[in-house]
Amino acid sequence: MTMSKGLHILLIEDEVSIAKNIAQYMEYKGHVLDFAVRGDQGLDLALNAYYDVVILDLNLPSMDGLNVCQAIRKKSERHVPILMLTARDSIDDKVSGFHVGTDDYLTKPFSLQELEVRCIALSKRHLLQTTDKIELGPLTIDRKSKTASRDGQSLSLSSMGFRILQILAEAHPQVVSRSQLTQQLWGDEPTESDALRSHIYQLRNVVDKPFSSPLIKTVFGAGFALSVDDNNAV
Repeated sequence: MTMSKGLHILLIEDEVSIAKNIAQYMEYKGHVLDFAVRGDQGLDLALNAYYDVVILDLNLPSMDGLNVCQAIRKKSERHVPILMLTARDSIDDKVSGFHVGTDDYLTKPFSLQELEVRCIALSKRHLLQTTDKIELGPLTIDRKSKTASRDGQSLSLSSMGFRILQILAEAHPQVVSRSQLTQQLWGDEPTESDALRSHIYQLRNVVDKPFSSPLIKTVFGAGFALSVDDNNAV
């Protein structure tokens, strides 16, 4: 699977042999790669250049992958798609990665072809965040007018409700943790512990209650996500 235009990829990986294999394969496929072997170097590149995808190893010197991912999510002005590489394969490790904002996970050893396919999929998903409208199954969100509809019916959302729905849509199909939502909604400003729960409850009353099936799902121990058939997402 190839694209007419290659991706600009940042690879943050300290194992030279793995980095070399990825680079040779990806560059042969027409993609352009930048490299970092330390977490702090990778973070600096991720924040100061535009990348279609960041391939991020979990175990890095100076700053591990979880901390790098978390810092990118807090400091970047845009949502940079992140695919995390790890030798670990436990549920706890994957949940930790998704908690700090990784978009996808690939366990070593992996197929280079699969890595490329995952990167292409992430970059395409990111296009959802560069247009005025997001369409996911029955849900349509218009960033410009700050309005949303479901099955063609206009949704009467508060400004906070719209913002939460937009964050979930932009992250789809990934889970957005409570801490990520809180950070994006209020930054470092303190807020009441039940504020997010209250806003989610009000949002569900508008987006889900009048309809036959819920779109907003709670992922136990992880956060929130949208449950939609996005085969026609654009």
